[in-house]
Amino acid sequence: MVAAVVLLMQSCGFIKSKFGGGKGGSGEVGVSNGEVTADKGRKGWKQTTPYGMVLIPSGSFIMGQADEDVAATQINMNRRVTISSFYMDDTEVTNHEYRQYVNALLADSVSVLGEEEIMTKFYPDTTVWKNDFTYHNGDPMLEYYYTHPAFDTYPVVGVSWKAAQHFCNWRTSLYNDYRTKEGMFQSPRFRLPSEAEWEWAARGGKNGAKYPWGNPYVANGKGCYLANFKPQRGNFDADGYPYTAPANAYNANEYGLYNMAGNVAEWCRDAYADNSNAIVWDMNPDNQNPDEPRKVVRGGSWKDIAYYLETGTRYYEYEDAKRSYIGFRCVMDNLEGRAASARGGGRSSGRSSASSKSSKSSGGGSGRGGSSRK
Repeated sequence: MVAAVVLLMQSCGFIKSKFGGGKGGSGEVGVSNGEVTADKGRKGWKQTTPYGMVLIPSGSFIMGQADEDVAATQINMNRRVTISSFYMDDTEVTNHEYRQYVNALLADSVSVLGEEEIMTKFYPDTTVWKNDFTYHNGDPMLEYYYTHPAFDTYPVVGVSWKAAQHFCNWRTSLYNDYRTKEGMFQSPRFRLPSEAEWEWAARGGKNGAKYPWGNPYVANGKGCYLANFKPQRGNFDADGYPYTAPANAYNANEYGLYNMAGNVAEWCRDAYADNSNAIVWDMNPDNQNPDEPRKVVRGGSWKDIAYYLETGTRYYEYEDAKRSYIGFRCVMDNLEGRAASARGGGRSSGRSSASSKSSKSSGGGSGRGGSSRK
């Protein structure tokens, strides 16, 4: 019976087609003439730059405080780390982009999640404009900031760390569903940046830089502020915007990233730990601790003093918290190595095209439509 089965399999071509036999063995299987011949990669894979992202090169840098900081010295010790190449959104996720996600949930996921859960967990909390500040007239921002087209290109706020994570998952499914339908290989997933990736990207290749634009000032030679923050003991309007600014305002850093300092602070994937540099590895450090509700926030915001704009300053917020000054941007792993130019390499035509930029005042900056503010 065994001999009969073998003869039958041979007559049907099973052994030849699956394990190779004679000329013309199956190249897809990677076995020919009884030998493994899968010495070439499968065709059809090429990682392309996702819309609105730039390629961040791999490299090594001294992570930690970039200026003398007595208060933080014991929890932000400097340490050399190495980061693999990845893609990063050139701006913070905007209201209009986040709205596509919320609309998709309301259209497709009400039966699964329920409308109440969607509106409670994932819809931006617009009341943060009133609740975050005592005796503050935030009514106009509460009413218009998320829904009005005047703020479409401004960074979304009032979004928790958990909601930002869920957005990344939705964006991944959206992207890979399309690729699958087009017969393409699936792409790496979108996710929040690790704290180390965020700092490496913010420095823009300037090792030891105090700010994304370098050292040591927050204004250029013309007196124009280089970010949206709280200068001059609370003159919020001095940088051109009393609250947030468009996500592509001001000048990009050397990697083509906008507002890596100021505007809105940004969620990172890491759980917060005072001794983080002492416990994580020095190759792609990433402290993912689901039992720690405190998550790292980086970059400073429109309401913060210059200290929080520094590339090495680290602080935290609770994962369920929603604030008027915290947003996020996404990253994606680069599977094809370290190649990238000084300004981010293969940049797509992305959401922040030059024609879409506008400035409220002249400033003397270059970059894709961004400018520093007088």
